[in-house]
Amino acid sequence: MALIKTPAEIEIMVEGGRKLAKVISTLSNEVKAGVTTNYLDELSFKLIKEVGAVPAFLGYKPQGAKKPYPKTLCASVNDTVVHGLPSDYKIKDGDLIKIDLGLKWRGLYVDSAITVGVGRVSSLAKNLIAVTKKSLDLAIQTALVGRTLGDIGYAISSCVRKNKFSVVHSLTGHGIGSHLHEDPSVFNVGESHKGLELMEGMVLAIEPMVSSSDLGSGCPVRELPDGSFVTRDGSLSAHFEHTIAITSGRPIILTQIKNSLSSFLGMPRRK
Repeated sequence: MALIKTPAEIEIMVEGGRKLAKVISTLSNEVKAGVTTNYLDELSFKLIKEVGAVPAFLGYKPQGAKKPYPKTLCASVNDTVVHGLPSDYKIKDGDLIKIDLGLKWRGLYVDSAITVGVGRVSSLAKNLIAVTKKSLDLAIQTALVGRTLGDIGYAISSCVRKNKFSVVHSLTGHGIGSHLHEDPSVFNVGESHKGLELMEGMVLAIEPMVSSSDLGSGCPVRELPDGSFVTRDGSLSAHFEHTIAITSGRPIILTQIKNSLSSFLGMPRRK
């Protein structure tokens, strides 16, 4: 089941998304060799507070977790796919750093992620980043009224497989709004025309997570004691995410600095 957002709620999420996009843009410029992931975490907390918002991840305890998440940022390095816990680890030349961050603005959540290659990264890493980003772009283009969640998953997985990489198993996108994680789950694999039909007012966090392994059937992961997920075979991973709103026209990417409201401002407002 998907929760439908009103135009007023989406307008608030647009505001929050712009704030998050600016924070992530600033963070990405700070990702460099010699910097610790703890530094990036501390900076993310400061930047979110400066824009008047609330960190979404700090203190968050998802279902099944043993304890609340103790940091503002998820900073995942190389084979760590998601939920990487910031630490005193000093970023090295050639690392792939996944920055995953969310915030709450006026009671509503937004969530976004990017992958940054540090210094002289390999051609494999550059290609992995490009393909993962492209798969997200294709998924967003697919997110139209009348299409399905299966269409989104197919757009991602077909792009990834065509480029001889693997979608990471078991990790998905999600609905978002009043809660950080809402229904529905947004899988990164799927069959065209299958699954839940996309409806105007749905807001989804779409987040392809991709491994450099050419496994065809997908790359399995394992969870470490700190709650992070790593590729089981130690392969590099990349992760991109946007929060988007389904409208009567093209989807709106909420988590970018410039976004258009025109496609849903005409939606009838519900009381």
